[in-house]
Amino acid sequence: MKNDAQNLQRWLALGLLIVILGLAGIVLVAPLISQGLDYQQQKQELLFRLKKMQAIAANKERVAEQAQRLQQQFDELHYFSQHQTKALASAELQKFVKNAIADAGGQLTSTQVMPAREAEGLTEIRVKVRMTGDIGQLREVLHQIETTMPLKLIRQLEIRPLRGKRNRKTRKIEPSNQLNITFQVVALMRQKDV
Repeated sequence: MKNDAQNLQRWLALGLLIVILGLAGIVLVAPLISQGLDYQQQKQELLFRLKKMQAIAANKERVAEQAQRLQQQFDELHYFSQHQTKALASAELQKFVKNAIADAGGQLTSTQVMPAREAEGLTEIRVKVRMTGDIGQLREVLHQIETTMPLKLIRQLEIRPLRGKRNRKTRKIEPSNQLNITFQVVALMRQKDV
């Protein structure tokens, strides 16, 4: 019996040792295993990102070629004034406005070059225009300005009716369909690299 009791104690001691080692293993080894799994997941995510970046880098030349081709197509549309100086661009804009008003049958009163504005790589060439004409002539002038290239914009459009003439017989002012029109025409020009 004494042997049985000793064997039982040994087995209990061995079982207790196994339980203690198991608990110690769980307490010490489990965080290491968990951290190892986290590192493995991070490694997989970084590998995925790396492959994605490599694919983007492989397409870099193709994207650059497409961007250059799109820029060339954009330049061929002639949205911007091709003149080398602001003075030449504003003189051309004044000439264009004068011809547009004459073609429409209106009368140019004056044109005035306004100071250029520069922003975001573009220079705004601005001309202030005064003209007289009827609503049809105004429509024709605005249509011609806004539909020709290089691109031109209309700003600060002011329309006031002209006073009619007095009838000598009736002494009443007869209505006039003529308008006094003031507006700005803006053309865009790329800023030259200095």
